[in-house]
Amino acid sequence: MASSIFEDKTKTPNDEMLSETLVDSYPIWQDFKSHLAKEHGQTTEEWKYYGQKSGWILKTFLKKRNLFFFVPAQDFFKITFVFGDRAVAAVEQSDLPSDIIDALRNARKYAEGRGIQIEVKTGADLEVIKKLVDIKIEN
Repeated sequence: MASSIFEDKTKTPNDEMLSETLVDSYPIWQDFKSHLAKEHGQTTEEWKYYGQKSGWILKTFLKKRNLFFFVPAQDFFKITFVFGDRAVAAVEQSDLPSDIIDALRNARKYAEGRGIQIEVKTGADLEVIKKLVDIKIEN
């Protein structure tokens, strides 16, 4: 099964499909997008089909900078961030939950940085990804 709920290469996801799939987490996604616009300005979104194993994933950019990957699932979504060294240090100094800090600290380091994926199902998860995106943009 693909990591995204949207596996059909011929059908690019749209807001109606997201609303039907994410159900109660769709307003959380909308709140997150509103936070981005209000705090950081206009972002650009690009749906990309990454193959049978991954399906459709939404890349979000601020200007030309990749902020995160949005992976839709049934009734929730996942956000994947990649942090450089400065951002990792900022996360380690933050008041984020210790399991998030530990997961990032222990993530394998690549040339692009360290990656972490967060499942977003509740308002508490929303607050975590808001802090993470703010740290990413500031660092």
